[in-house]
Amino acid sequence: MKDVSGGMSRPVALFGVVAILVAGGSTRTVQAKEWQAIVGAESHNRGSQALAFLPNELWVQTGDSIRWTFPTHERHTVTFLTPGQTRPPGFGPVFGVEVGCPGATPDGAKFDGSACVNSDILLLDENTVSTANAPTYSVSFPAPGNFKFVCLLHADMTGVVHVLNPSAALPHDQNFYDRQAQSDLILLLTEASRLKGPITLAADGGVQGSDVAAGIGAVVTTNGAGSKTVALMLFVPDTIDVQVGDTVEWASLDPSINHTVTFGTEPADPRPPSTNVQPTSDGARQAVIGSPADNVNSGFLSPAPQERAGLALAPPGVTRFRVTFTSPGTFNYICAIHDQLNMKGTVNVH
Repeated sequence: MKDVSGGMSRPVALFGVVAILVAGGSTRTVQAKEWQAIVGAESHNRGSQALAFLPNELWVQTGDSIRWTFPTHERHTVTFLTPGQTRPPGFGPVFGVEVGCPGATPDGAKFDGSACVNSDILLLDENTVSTANAPTYSVSFPAPGNFKFVCLLHADMTGVVHVLNPSAALPHDQNFYDRQAQSDLILLLTEASRLKGPITLAADGGVQGSDVAAGIGAVVTTNGAGSKTVALMLFVPDTIDVQVGDTVEWASLDPSINHTVTFGTEPADPRPPSTNVQPTSDGARQAVIGSPADNVNSGFLSPAPQERAGLALAPPGVTRFRVTFTSPGTFNYICAIHDQLNMKGTVNVH
């Protein structure tokens, strides 16, 4: 992934997502069997992300299908796992190559609960601005049932499809889902853009005891039978000035999204920390940087997963990373997972 610059001038401009809704509505008839929905939404500068299915609860009849449009630069999947199936990790041995359920299934796959269905990772190309040719994925439903669907890359992004017999009346039409999706995406992106407002600043200007927030997020439920996540994919503040010998601490404030703090060359796999990063006694990680040419990667800064009855207690997450700077200079860094969303920062060492 390349580091792409971007501005903050339009925090909740919607990248044409509303246009997708309107265009989808113009071609539907009362008897249409292919329903339309959206996967994710983002602000104009890509920093505010709605990690949500819009809408995340739909009623259809047997034989109908749903086509999801993916209009963002953040990665997502539409995945139907079988009842009781163990959720796979997002990526396998090769970072960026998903495990799937396993693998991916073709567009137009059928789901009745007997075998998993997975869209593969879909997103806009990094340099694409228009959503006119956003990727889509369709699933049809040959049998009645209530089926949960998830994004394999975002733990708190879920939804439900209720498939009814043809004789049963449907509670909503496509216009209802379009209005609900538009209302939700505006609410979620507005909430994401506000996340840095309530941050408590320490006396020295740091963020909740740290110097920089490495992403901020919240899990919300606006309606429907699933969960949604809003995320500010930014470093806050994105520029910090320190003195030689100072230590800067980054803290991830997102309840479910992974981030990294990566200086120098982006590693092929950003999940593990680089060899020059060491654990600390209080569960953080630390490194020393002496030159802007140094390569240092924090590894995934990840919250502990939410606990559930019947599962083993999860270990604490690693959410803090500290770097001591031993020489002056301008030190640029990125989040190696979200640099396509313009998640980058600078440390000026004087």
